[in-house]
Amino acid sequence: MAKQANLYSFPSVKENLAPALRAYVISCQESGLARHSVFKVAVSGGSLPKTLAQALLLPPTGPNDEVKWDKWEIFFADERAVPLDHQDSNYFLLKQELLDKLPAGTAQPTVHPIDAEYLNDTQELADRYEQALVKSFASRDSVKLPIFDLLLLGCGPDGHTCSLFPGHELLRETSAWVAPIEDSPKPPPKRVTLTLPVVTHAVRVAFVATGAGKREVMKQIFEEGAAGGLPCALVNEGAGERASWFVDHDAVEGVSYPRRPFSL
Repeated sequence: MAKQANLYSFPSVKENLAPALRAYVISCQESGLARHSVFKVAVSGGSLPKTLAQALLLPPTGPNDEVKWDKWEIFFADERAVPLDHQDSNYFLLKQELLDKLPAGTAQPTVHPIDAEYLNDTQELADRYEQALVKSFASRDSVKLPIFDLLLLGCGPDGHTCSLFPGHELLRETSAWVAPIEDSPKPPPKRVTLTLPVVTHAVRVAFVATGAGKREVMKQIFEEGAAGGLPCALVNEGAGERASWFVDHDAVEGVSYPRRPFSL
């Protein structure tokens, strides 16, 4: 039987979850730097950037607890087809919640936003973003899929992640790295997203889900598994033990799935 996703549950986001997430991200960072001297990460939007800020803006406790921002190459797991200064932009959200709050003098990460020149053509927008991945990860001739060191994802109340929604035809996409979506059930409707094979091929995938509002969907994801068809569950199935969930107790109260004590 394939190894299952890790479920780590914490009593408090600020006091317990955030420090654990920080330790996990730094561990992934060090592994990435050992592999190729850069840390390639993709992030989604929603409530995730705020939790990331709680984790990553903490002062380091020692030399092994350092976020090496200048080594980070940040992509977006999905993005809305809106200007980069729009409230719905995941880039704007990450900038507002995290990047603009880095301490003065911090060496900046390399950030890859979408090309806002192509907001009216989502296929071209997706193609341009895929080209940015190709440029970073090597040519498409030499790699079938880009392999991120870490994907940092959220989970919607309907079980969607990135802009991969339940029952949507995009879940069956197998060749594209980045795909357009024009009919997102959640506004805004026009977006681009990493495809499921790209998500599941990452070295590590970390989900963050908090609050009692996530309880029902967490039951579906962890009790029904991939048979329920929810995108988050499909990621769990594809990534197995490479997927880790950082949740608070409220989100998984009553969920029948083994929790693991957090350790690296």
